[in-house]
Amino acid sequence: MLTYRELQDWSGRVARRLVDSGVSPGDRVGLLSANSPEWVAAAWGVIKSGAVLLPLNPRLVAAELHKLLADAGCGVVVTAPALLAGLEGVVERGHQLDVIGLDELAALREGGREDFRVDIAPEAPAALLYTSGSTGLSKGVICTNRTLLDIVFENSLTEPGMRPGARTLLLLPLAFTPGLVYGLVMTGVLGGTLVVEKELNPSRAVRLIEEHRITVMFGVPLIYQTLTSAPEFAGADLASLETAVVGGAAVPLPLLRTYREKGVILRQIYGMTEVGGIATATWAEEAEEHAGSCGRGSIFTDVTVIGQDGSVCAPGEPGEIVMRGPGVTPGYWNDDENTARALRDGWLHSGDLGTRDAEGRLTFVDRLKDLIITGGINVSPFELEAVISAVPGVREVAVIAAKDERFGETPAAIVSGDVDAAAIVAACNEQVADYKVPRYVVVRDEPLPRLPSGKIAKPAIRTEYADLAVTHEKVR
Repeated sequence: MLTYRELQDWSGRVARRLVDSGVSPGDRVGLLSANSPEWVAAAWGVIKSGAVLLPLNPRLVAAELHKLLADAGCGVVVTAPALLAGLEGVVERGHQLDVIGLDELAALREGGREDFRVDIAPEAPAALLYTSGSTGLSKGVICTNRTLLDIVFENSLTEPGMRPGARTLLLLPLAFTPGLVYGLVMTGVLGGTLVVEKELNPSRAVRLIEEHRITVMFGVPLIYQTLTSAPEFAGADLASLETAVVGGAAVPLPLLRTYREKGVILRQIYGMTEVGGIATATWAEEAEEHAGSCGRGSIFTDVTVIGQDGSVCAPGEPGEIVMRGPGVTPGYWNDDENTARALRDGWLHSGDLGTRDAEGRLTFVDRLKDLIITGGINVSPFELEAVISAVPGVREVAVIAAKDERFGETPAAIVSGDVDAAAIVAACNEQVADYKVPRYVVVRDEPLPRLPSGKIAKPAIRTEYADLAVTHEKVR
């Protein structure tokens, strides 16, 4: 357990250590480690030093680390001793690094009172978050001190669970947007309690919700589904959860109902790293009736859908989702071209396709780049994934495009679970038009590859099944 007094002193000593070693305001400092109290103290220490925190996924290999560190211009990395080999590979590729062991900073936990910090401007970068790469390209999103605090303020006005004294259970890596923004920063600013897990253990997680009367949880559907597999779930009291948000994949209606029976309202969100994670969430009172929607924006964050000519789409008309608000990033690190493409006329252009109904509720349709064009007709993988994920026996599903001589592309479902292709085709036949029904269905025992954020790694799946039309038979 770590108190705020202990964290204040410990992170202050870390900040002083960094400054004494030559770290200056604006320098990027990487943090490479799994979830731990040391990670929390090191992260706050970096921010207090005036440097820009660069969280790094501990599962990255040397080539991936080299790419990110080079793009960020990062010359200092704090790392757990067990992960030194990856950084040695970065140095071998010609990147100069000063490496500080996390064990050295752990030793700074003991000592006298230390309130050291470097004052910097509110608009100065505080953290650099690289996108998950769901489109195959990772970009460095700038989070300033002001945008981070604005995210905290807006959520504290709208989310019942995110108030002073909030108790958050973090089952995701601290090194990514949900963990850093809604775990570390949100909880720290609001003076709440953050319960951090190193890995997802469903039985332990359920017990922690009860023991600590957790008020806030967030994650992809897989996390919530996994918790239901714990023997303790059926008899657990989860009613303390006031804010339970879910996103990153289609949310099966049975999962919503399972939690509703436990007194927990799972709310679908829409967001991206460029807005700090969440731009809008389904209203609690509409979570089941409008389960596929993602709310109507927030107090200070506007969300709408526009056509190619920039005009606002009519209700039900698909277009690109755009957002504006205080939590929107000022841009991508050292990338004027992508910044200019994403930020136009005060709006963040998401690259995602969506619709809004007459009351303004947003429904995510798919990533514009993920749409399957079969015979000249657009097919949304997201829509098919929602249908297939509800089929008994399906654990995970990703729908991708397979080459087709007649139609150009055709939907292909890659499924992890205990189910047969006929059941999947039958379910799709009942719920979607014929041209949308997958012509290829691959059922595998092993899990689908995932990005560090928890999202299914579609670029990896497309690569793995690039020759699907040659290696597999059509199922219809």
